[in-house]
Amino acid sequence: MDNVGSGCCVFMVRLAITKSIRISDFHRDAINFRVDRVLPAPQRFMRTRRSGTVMHCDFHDIRIISGYSTTIVLDNGKIEEIASNLMSSAGIRALTGGSWGFVTTDDLTDINRALTSAEELSASINRMVPREKVTLAPIRNKAASIRASVKENPADIPIEEKIELIRDIDQHARVDGVTSTTVMYSESYAKIRYQSSEGLDLEHDTFRTGFVVTAVASDGTTYQSGRKSRFGVCGYELFKKHDAPALAEESGTTATRLLHARQPEGGTMSCVLDPELAGVFIHEAVGHAAEADLVLENSSILAGKIGCAIASPGVTVYDDPTLDGYGHYPFDAEGVPAKRTTLIDRGVLCSYLHSRETAGKLGESGMKDGNGGGGGNARAQGCAIPIPRMSNTFIANGDMKFDEILKELKNGVYLKGSRGGQVNTGEGIFQFNAELGFVVRDGEICEMLRDVSLSGQTLEILKNITAVGNDLEFNSGWCGKNGQTVPVSDGSPHILVSSAVVGGSG
Repeated sequence: MDNVGSGCCVFMVRLAITKSIRISDFHRDAINFRVDRVLPAPQRFMRTRRSGTVMHCDFHDIRIISGYSTTIVLDNGKIEEIASNLMSSAGIRALTGGSWGFVTTDDLTDINRALTSAEELSASINRMVPREKVTLAPIRNKAASIRASVKENPADIPIEEKIELIRDIDQHARVDGVTSTTVMYSESYAKIRYQSSEGLDLEHDTFRTGFVVTAVASDGTTYQSGRKSRFGVCGYELFKKHDAPALAEESGTTATRLLHARQPEGGTMSCVLDPELAGVFIHEAVGHAAEADLVLENSSILAGKIGCAIASPGVTVYDDPTLDGYGHYPFDAEGVPAKRTTLIDRGVLCSYLHSRETAGKLGESGMKDGNGGGGGNARAQGCAIPIPRMSNTFIANGDMKFDEILKELKNGVYLKGSRGGQVNTGEGIFQFNAELGFVVRDGEICEMLRDVSLSGQTLEILKNITAVGNDLEFNSGWCGKNGQTVPVSDGSPHILVSSAVVGGSG
């Protein structure tokens, strides 16, 4: 979802373009990028005052990101793309009064020039369009610099071996009835350095590796698809942790089975959501509404509801970047150490997700009993402007087993997986498409359903969650907002919703 930022005035300048290399044909020279080829030599680039000159701004910070990413796409058994991109750039912010100046540059040999530009921009905008002074919430604890380690560095694996792997994944997805397949492999490494005029000097690096396979089946008139993916903050050992060929075969089998499934009769009914669909719900319908910039824009149904019961007492929701999920980070894009934020505690809304600016603006009205104070959820794609974002967002475990939840449901539908959807955080309306579903009769899973959706009002559904399972699982992906995408995880145990609108043929 894309939303226009609010608050202070921001002005941006781009000083250079990023460098990239694209290889569209495997028969051309295969390239494995080594991390040490990408990163610039370490340097001290921060200063709070130029010689004999007072700073033009109240605050400034610098983020330098260096690294690489590689993507391989196999379409119907043929190499569609091998693309590798080098990253070496910096994002510089300067705050004067109520105005930010923001500059990005690829010239890491002259960071001071970019910082001067950011300072002058913020001062100029503040003179022309003065706004209420921005007060950044203080950082309560200092983060530590962290060096990542992986069991198998993806850059050490020959590209031929990676292509052989995704060809094997592709072949396992091609069960009888599957007419087309797509496999995508990705790896990346990023080294992030953060320094600020408040004296912070931090550094961490991250490896991310994963794949996604999609299989499409057709009977000549109907098309159905199955999809499986696994992504992690790890190296090539991901493929020892997960059986990629087996997951690919499952995606193909799902696609072919859906050809023979029927559509449900639409209407309001009880349903059970699996961990993937429930995780998508809590991310899209609750997590985005809890991002404090949307609250300040009056684009969230959760505005003004801190301390209010918005869900059933069995629902507790956390956002936790400290977990080993795809949204992990040791400190955010403002140098605030990662910490767990309780969004909902036993049904009560406790906090929003904050940057230092939104935490300073909302103060105690943006958190209950200091929960989540001081920022910690400012994130950015590359060197873009940091904004409040989710990390690993999930419904905490309850105490019911899956079969107990089915018995509690008795008659209704069981919805599994996600094919996306849409949410209006301001009005609290959502609609999601499940990958598949099942009719449940007398607590037993029966025939498969296809083309099934779930829709309703966020606050109504939250209060209609009458049972929460004990089988929490996470799923990884990418979250879009304001034109930026960042890696995230969302999760949940199975949950029982006593009343929701299930769409189908009726």
